[in-house]
Amino acid sequence: MLYLVPTPIGNLKDITLRALEVLQQVDVILAEDTRTTSKLLNHYQIQKPLTPYHQHNEHKILQHLIDQLTTGKVMAVVTDAGTPGISDPAFLLVRECIKNNIKVESLPGATAFVPALINSGLTTNRFCFEGFLPLKKGRHTLLTQLSNEERTLIFYESPMRLIKTLEDFIQYFGAERQCCVSRELTKMFEENARGTLQEVHDYFGQKTVKGEIVIVVEGKE
Repeated sequence: MLYLVPTPIGNLKDITLRALEVLQQVDVILAEDTRTTSKLLNHYQIQKPLTPYHQHNEHKILQHLIDQLTTGKVMAVVTDAGTPGISDPAFLLVRECIKNNIKVESLPGATAFVPALINSGLTTNRFCFEGFLPLKKGRHTLLTQLSNEERTLIFYESPMRLIKTLEDFIQYFGAERQCCVSRELTKMFEENARGTLQEVHDYFGQKTVKGEIVIVVEGKE
């Protein structure tokens, strides 16, 4: 049995009672960063074995995990923040579990792009989640394609690359396209900057940017 367990994206209170129950019952927890997950588990007084599971080792340990699951082990996958599989590891393991008739259950819970989309003030009935853009190869091609996308666009970005990405959006989407940049969602210093791409670019260009970033951009009219 494999559980996919969402964890808080900032505020430790944003975890479901069921998620805590599952983490207390499983045999082992696969964690993107065991140090980060340990803080969460210690906060809720949960003591369970942790195994590192991230993009750098997921291929290497995949068969070992399947072997353990096949013998009856019950595991939970968690990431540093949010839902496993959304711009984070989990897809490979889920696919292999399905191939081997291992039951997979995904719990509902925190995902950063949902609150960012809802509080952006942009259309929410149709949207396109792109996650992190390619850093180099394929970036131009993808942005060219997305420049004609009519649905609301959602991206993840690091604070270090925010300005560069906004500059690319201005180039491909136009400076007057409406957007909202959300950072530090659910935390004490949560911020949602709304306006045109140019206005938001100029705003963040005058300050030091920290925290996890979600960018929501208006679709093409």
